[in-house]
Amino acid sequence: MLVVDDMPENLDVLSEVLRDSYQVKVATRGTRALEIVRRTPPDIILLDIMMPEMDGFEVCRRLKEDYTTRHIPVIFATASIDPKDELRGFELGAVDYITKPVSPPLVLARVRTHLALYDQNQELERKVRQRTVQLNDTRLQIIQRLGRAAEYKDNETGLHVIRMSHYSRLIGLAAGMDQGDADLLLNAAPMHDLGKIGIPDSILRKPGKLTPAEWEIMKTHSAIGAEILGDPQGSGLLAMASTVALSHHEKWDGSGYPKGLSGEAIPRVGRIVALADVFDALTSKRPYKEAWPLQTALDWIVGQSGRHFDPHLVDCFLDCIPEIELVRSRYREDGAIRPARE
Repeated sequence: MLVVDDMPENLDVLSEVLRDSYQVKVATRGTRALEIVRRTPPDIILLDIMMPEMDGFEVCRRLKEDYTTRHIPVIFATASIDPKDELRGFELGAVDYITKPVSPPLVLARVRTHLALYDQNQELERKVRQRTVQLNDTRLQIIQRLGRAAEYKDNETGLHVIRMSHYSRLIGLAAGMDQGDADLLLNAAPMHDLGKIGIPDSILRKPGKLTPAEWEIMKTHSAIGAEILGDPQGSGLLAMASTVALSHHEKWDGSGYPKGLSGEAIPRVGRIVALADVFDALTSKRPYKEAWPLQTALDWIVGQSGRHFDPHLVDCFLDCIPEIELVRSRYREDGAIRPARE
């Protein structure tokens, strides 16, 4: 559990109430709370509203717009009794609103209730996935073939989109995504380069180095893909796919494209797919290169931590290497897909 409040005495009170039943982490600033959530996602968050620098509303908004943290229940615990604040909290996605001074039995009861509801929802989602597995498999195959439409214009194979989408899902889970959003990323990732269908073959398949003018045209494939897939501000599969298409060529240090975003300004799903995409490109054979040995590719990615890639996601990626190797083994480039048990 994460408790966020700028008043140490409030943190002491809430920690005393909760520590017998839960492992409690605390933060006195909104920015620090977001850092903690990204590195060690809690099961639930108790969040003050009135804080300096970044108030609780903004913290909640950022948590709920991020696919890797939006599933975490947020309870506002605040001295504000203004009904407008309460309404705004619920509109931002909070599950409850408790006013201070807090009643210890009430806090414990609300926390237990929302954790139980969260667990029930997760179980319901698991059962729904089980019952719709055939439909989901069909949808994934359609999406993968849509992704391959772009790859056929490039020097990559159809198995590339399958491998990198599985890598993306594994990294997402390691970064704190819940199962539902990780599965959504599995389906969205194959469409990351869909915009390449709008790039002339003379540029996309050019054997030599692109001219500066050609490179500017090439970089438009991110925006083309996002335009094809629709509004990234919406919800669901196409919104995530649009976000991924637009942002997966951005770099942590701001040197990427199309917008030159840096750090946390880059949507996290875009950062995840960037890492998965580059790793598969490095470790795959192409007409213009041999596949890099695994350790060489890993060393290069570690060297790009904090430059091309989000350092925390690089750590998550490295934790996933055994599972990633199973995916590489199953979807090898010799034309045969191995059973999942390999």
